[in-house]
Amino acid sequence: MSNHLAIATVTATLQRLLQSAIQGDVEGARVTTVRPDAIGTATPETGVNLYLYHVPTNFIWGNSAEIQRRNRQGLAANKARTALDMHYMISFYGNDAELEPQRLLGSVIRTLTDRSSISTDMIADTLADSNLGYLTESTLTNQVEQVSFQPLNLTIEDLSKIWSVFFQTAYNLSLAYKASVVMIEGEEVGSKPLPMGDRFGGVGAFVNQPTVTDVMHQDGRFVPIEAESRIIIRGTNLKEKDVFVRIGDAETRAENIEKNQIKLSLSSFPQELLKAGIQELQVIHRFPFRTEIGNNGNNNEESENDPIEKFRNVKSNVIPFVLRPTIIDASLDDLIDIGKGLRNATLIIEINWDVKPQQKVILALNEWSREEAKSYLFEVDSFEQDTRIIFFPVKEVKAGNYLIRLQIDGAESKLERDTDPGSSTYGLFMRPMLSIE
Repeated sequence: MSNHLAIATVTATLQRLLQSAIQGDVEGARVTTVRPDAIGTATPETGVNLYLYHVPTNFIWGNSAEIQRRNRQGLAANKARTALDMHYMISFYGNDAELEPQRLLGSVIRTLTDRSSISTDMIADTLADSNLGYLTESTLTNQVEQVSFQPLNLTIEDLSKIWSVFFQTAYNLSLAYKASVVMIEGEEVGSKPLPMGDRFGGVGAFVNQPTVTDVMHQDGRFVPIEAESRIIIRGTNLKEKDVFVRIGDAETRAENIEKNQIKLSLSSFPQELLKAGIQELQVIHRFPFRTEIGNNGNNNEESENDPIEKFRNVKSNVIPFVLRPTIIDASLDDLIDIGKGLRNATLIIEINWDVKPQQKVILALNEWSREEAKSYLFEVDSFEQDTRIIFFPVKEVKAGNYLIRLQIDGAESKLERDTDPGSSTYGLFMRPMLSIE
């Protein structure tokens, strides 16, 4: 989930997104985040003003306190969450004789149509901006629910009321957008009272229960986590004698443990139990104890009545992170030239983990070209059992060389750049690539 910096991070990311778009459409235009009554005094002559004027509770998530306290699998969460929508008034100003406000309006609408949600990479770029150092500790990248944008269909009367009541200033050409949803997690561990009949049964929380606050690649928060990655788990009360880490159905013993940090490699997990997509990680302290069942009088042999060693598990909260798939191989079958430089084919992709039938799998093809590069999205046909080999029917694809990405439940495979400084393609994405002739 996201911490208290989530709201500001969404605004800053949206500002950077719009700035990169409008500066190429209207020379000298800038995106500001001041109050609308400051337009003309604290702003450039031409630009777009982004103002957050209303933050209501999200209708779907906020309608039930119980939903707020559950994770993706329906298990009770340890910390309370508040789900919010963010309503923005986007105003446009400039030289009306040259229709600058209207040109800026069109630029913003086009941008938010093409980029209707905030990706993890966009958030990472925002947090890496040296001018936004006050957002460095933001954890918006950990939020499972993606923040998306959609226009608010306000009437002239609605706009008039907002400008006259909230802003009390002259009206500028404007439109409103909603960002949804931002999940802000509290810091206090949640609790729920026992039923009346159980309140005096001596049940209580473990004093040294582990708590996990963050999962990240050891090389940095914005480095993607893959099959062979080494990860860092941060939290409190993590160090004990027997510590295990569970990801989904896979479990491994943790060796490199400090009081508030665990380091381990994902290669230590049974790979057949891992899958791409949103994963749920949990730290477990395992304490052995012996149950005294009795003895049958035979001192030489063990029997079913001898003491039995069992284990008591003390579990941390569950925290999500994204595990990216890796493309092992890609090939073509049934390639057909359908004319006009277009091809039909079956693209066969092998990945490093099994894909489950219920998972959503999307293929992205981006032509490796500097001129009018084509891009395509294809969704896999349904399959009935776990598989590592996926067949995509691709149709009406322009002949050429294509970078390949796979998205499984929103977890995207990694593209590799050319790292040779002497190469003419240094710094460009080069792999994995497939030629469709």
